[in-house]
Amino acid sequence: MSKVSQMAARRRKGAASPDAPPAPAPERGGRAQQKLDTRRRIRDAAWALFTELGYDGTTTKAVAERAEVAAGTVFVHARDKADLLMMVMHDRLAAAVDAAFETLPRREPLLPQLLHVFQQLFAMYGEQPVVSQAFVKAFPGASGPNGERLNALTFAFLHRIAGLVRDAQARGEVGCDIDPLAAAHNVFALYFAALLSWLSGFVTLGAALDPVLKNALALQYRGLRA
Repeated sequence: MSKVSQMAARRRKGAASPDAPPAPAPERGGRAQQKLDTRRRIRDAAWALFTELGYDGTTTKAVAERAEVAAGTVFVHARDKADLLMMVMHDRLAAAVDAAFETLPRREPLLPQLLHVFQQLFAMYGEQPVVSQAFVKAFPGASGPNGERLNALTFAFLHRIAGLVRDAQARGEVGCDIDPLAAAHNVFALYFAALLSWLSGFVTLGAALDPVLKNALALQYRGLRA
């Protein structure tokens, strides 16, 4: 037998040996789930403290203690306290947007559809107005990892609004020369301006929706009509 054949035989024998240690099981799934669980605990702890103590009264150290993780672990999932705020609001906004589109009155014209969507968002902000005000103030220019996720969520939201404009065009309700995404940007600007009027203390949250946003959307809708 050649040396090569002998070496191959020894390798086959060693592989079949009952004394050989078992190959380690893959741990990717377990580690990924552990990371998700840790993120959830940090998110829930941050939300609880923001609602109990306010944004200014909450520290990342307190979040770590509430989540029962090391202080450094918080910064694995969020760059700073502002990014923690983006984390908790991302999931709440995503849920509110999904609920709004799931219950959308599809047979209604575009204006009632837009009001339906924004009513859902304003209702979400109204659940914890102090935290929501801190978010609206901090969101512009947010650049941490969770801020980037929120920017992506906003971009997706713009495309969903653009989809409503396209549907209205298909119904002959909106002019075919209108760029749906440009219209969505205008609509979003009106929505955010209404939020800022509330944040600045000019109006209540309810009035920011109706009449401030409602009237602004009605005017925009007149410009979109076919």
